[in-house]
Amino acid sequence: MSVLCDFFQRDPVTCARQMIGCELVWNGCGGMIVETEAYSVRNDEACHTFTRPSSREFVTRMPAGVVYVYLNYGVHWLLNFLVRGGSEDGFVLIRALEPTRGIEEMTRRRNITTLKNLCSGPGKLTRALGIDGTFHGRNLLSDPGASLRHPSATPNVQAVTRVGITRSVDFPWRFVAAGSQFLSVPADRNL
Repeated sequence: MSVLCDFFQRDPVTCARQMIGCELVWNGCGGMIVETEAYSVRNDEACHTFTRPSSREFVTRMPAGVVYVYLNYGVHWLLNFLVRGGSEDGFVLIRALEPTRGIEEMTRRRNITTLKNLCSGPGKLTRALGIDGTFHGRNLLSDPGASLRHPSATPNVQAVTRVGITRSVDFPWRFVAAGSQFLSVPADRNL
């Protein structure tokens, strides 16, 4: 069953948790989401809206479910979904996928053969899926090459602190499929 627009009309923490186990498909390639992080426009210094006026404007003018893609440290594109219309607005960063579709194409794009490392990080998965800055602002819900589907069985979800940030580091807003070998950082070893 395809995810409906109202899926993204909730708070980012709830949405990030419920995305675990969903299947993300982008132009024939994709996998099961095994790791996400939530970012809130309120009281979250790690969220882009805290320091970037353009991000605040993006949240104000774009509908829920639109992708927010940005270049991290000038190296890796990162894929986020805008969440708004619930108790608070924000973003959900997709941190890792368990590859399920288009594996041959994704391994070619990444030039690796180890399935475990194919999409085990936010920059790795965007490269594997062929996502870059040209996708910024696209509406996933209306793109014929993309889909986000609910899982047939909900995995055991574990909440841990976010990784790779220096502000608001203690928020337990990183969600992982417990026991997954495809995580960017094991749940018991935060950076």
